[in-house]
Amino acid sequence: MTHLPPTSVHLYNSFVKTLFVGSSLRAVMERTQELYVNDDQNIEANLTGQEEMNTTMKIESSSVPQSKNYKKWLRIFIYVFFVLACQALSTILGRVYYENGGKSTWMGTLVQLIGFPVLFLFRFFSRIKNSKSTDADYRKFSSYTILGSVYIVTGLLVSANSYMSSVGLLYLPVSTFSLILASQLAFTAFFSYFLNSQKFTPFIVNSLFLLTISSALLVVNTDSETTAKVSRVKYVIGIICTIGASAGIGLLLSLVQLILRKVLKKQTFSTVTDLVAYQSLVASCVVLIGLFASGEWKTLTSEMENYQLGKAPYVLTLASIAISWQVYTIGVVGLIFESSSVFSNSITAVGLPIVPVVAVIVFHDTMNASKIFSIVLAIWGFISFVYQHYLDEKKLKTSHTSSVGDPHLPVEEGHTNIQSV
Repeated sequence: MTHLPPTSVHLYNSFVKTLFVGSSLRAVMERTQELYVNDDQNIEANLTGQEEMNTTMKIESSSVPQSKNYKKWLRIFIYVFFVLACQALSTILGRVYYENGGKSTWMGTLVQLIGFPVLFLFRFFSRIKNSKSTDADYRKFSSYTILGSVYIVTGLLVSANSYMSSVGLLYLPVSTFSLILASQLAFTAFFSYFLNSQKFTPFIVNSLFLLTISSALLVVNTDSETTAKVSRVKYVIGIICTIGASAGIGLLLSLVQLILRKVLKKQTFSTVTDLVAYQSLVASCVVLIGLFASGEWKTLTSEMENYQLGKAPYVLTLASIAISWQVYTIGVVGLIFESSSVFSNSITAVGLPIVPVVAVIVFHDTMNASKIFSIVLAIWGFISFVYQHYLDEKKLKTSHTSSVGDPHLPVEEGHTNIQSV
C-alpha cells in the first residue's frame, strides 16, 4: 500500500472538510431561504385574512348599529311624546275636573297616583327583553328593610307633594300654576347642592335667579289673577301650596339621586322602576287614608251626580288623569335609560311652558304682560340649566373616553344606559 506524504494527507483532509462545510452551509442557506419564503407567505396570508375580517366586521358593524340606532331613536321619540303630551294633558284634565263641579282635593290627589299598576306592566313587558342578572343582583344586594324604608319615606314625600299640587291647581289658573311649578328646577339645584354636592356654576346661578324671578312675578301680581270664583285668601293658599309642591319635587329628585348612589348603589332599570311604582303605592295608601279620614268620600256620590258634564264624563275624566300621569312617568323613566337623566329633565322642562299656552286656548286664561315676561324668563332659565348639565355630561364622557381609550366601552354603573324595551 502506497503511503502519501504527510503534507499531501493534510491537504487532502483540508479539501474534504472544505467540501463538507460548503455543502452544509449551502443546505443551511437553502433551508433558511425556504423558511423566509414560508414566513412571507404566512404573513401575507394573515394580512389578507385580517383585511377580510376587518372588512366583514365593518360591514356588519355598519348594518347592525344602524338598525339598532333607528329603533333606539324611535323609542326616544315615543317617550318624548309621552312626556310632552301627558304632562300637559294631565294638568289640563285636572283643571277640567275642578271647573265642572269637582271639589275633592283628596280625589284630585289620588288620581295622580292610583294608576301605578301601569308601571308594573311596563316593567314586566320590558323585563322580557332585558337580562335577568340585573334583577338577581339587585335582590342580592338590597334587603327588604332598606327597600321598605326607602319606599315609605319617598312615598310619604310624594303624597305630600301631590296633595299640595292638587290644592294649588284648585285655586290657581292653570297658566299661573304651571309657571310657579316650573321653579322645581331651581329647588332641585338648591337641594342637590347640600345632598349631592351640586356645584353652583354661573349657568346654574343664572338659572336659579331667572326661575325665582319668573315665579316671583306671578306671586306679586295677585290682583289681576283673583277672580270671582276664588277669594284672595284661597288664591294665596294656592300659591303657597304650589310653591311647596315645587320645593317638594326638588327635594324628592335630589333625595332619590342620593338614595340610588349611596343607599341602593344601583341605577338600573329595575331599581328605578320599582322605586317609582312602590312609592306610588305607598302614596296611594296615604291618600286613601286622608280621603276617608277627612270625610270627603261621603260627598263623591253627589259630586258625580251633580257633575256638569255627566256621570260618565266624570268617571272618564278621573280615569284619564290617572292613566296620563302614569304614561308621563313611563316616558320619564324611558328617557332616563334610553338617553340620560339630564335629557329626561330637559324634556320635562321644555314641556312646562306648553301648559300655559294650552290653558289660554282651553280655559281662556288671561295672558298679561307679567305672564309673558314670566314665560320668557322661565324658558331662559331652562336653557341655562340644561346647557350646564350638557357641559357636565360632555365633560364626563370625555374623561371616560380619555381614561379608557375606547369610547365604546361601558362607563361606570351610575351612568350606564339601559335599554328598557
